[in-house]
Amino acid sequence: MELKGKTIGIAITGSHCTYDEVRPVLKKLVEMEVTVVPILSWAVQTTNTRFAEADVWVAEIEQITGQKPITTIVEAEPLGPSKRLDALLIAPCTGNTLSRLANAMTDSPVLMAAKATMRNDRSVVLAISTNDGLGLNMANIAKLMAAKNVFMVPFGQDDPFRKMNSLVADMNQVVPALEAALDKKQLQPVLIERFKIQSS
Repeated sequence: MELKGKTIGIAITGSHCTYDEVRPVLKKLVEMEVTVVPILSWAVQTTNTRFAEADVWVAEIEQITGQKPITTIVEAEPLGPSKRLDALLIAPCTGNTLSRLANAMTDSPVLMAAKATMRNDRSVVLAISTNDGLGLNMANIAKLMAAKNVFMVPFGQDDPFRKMNSLVADMNQVVPALEAALDKKQLQPVLIERFKIQSS
């Protein structure tokens, strides 16, 4: 399904090293005439890292999308009854967010937005970025892949020799993954050779 004219929530969590991959996604969706509603985790709002100062990154997200970010659980809750979002993308989706979503926890703006979207029988798309995807979080990934209305951006090992349990989505496939999810389909293949893509 075409994304133009749709309203897509983009929930950003604290995989800070992935910011440079998320920025082009935001810009591309805006260029496609998608209304992008940013939703930010606590970590994004408060953590300064070598990748970005929190307040600078938050201001940039608002500037790119033209929308004031949703930053609290209270602000995220109305996404349910208003049916504002056609779909929700969590990108990057950290291992912490994965585990909490898989166990029905709603203790952050991002998780409340996910719950609000799922209650409306609408798609939640996960672009994972976790150092323990092939470790303890594998069970949560499997649980979410089997869940109704949850779809994955294709992912693979980003550094199998130094971080053998790490899995990261290919952000270049966010748009087709969203388009497929709007039709309630999983973009295939889900498992990709991301390391070879990066090395070529």
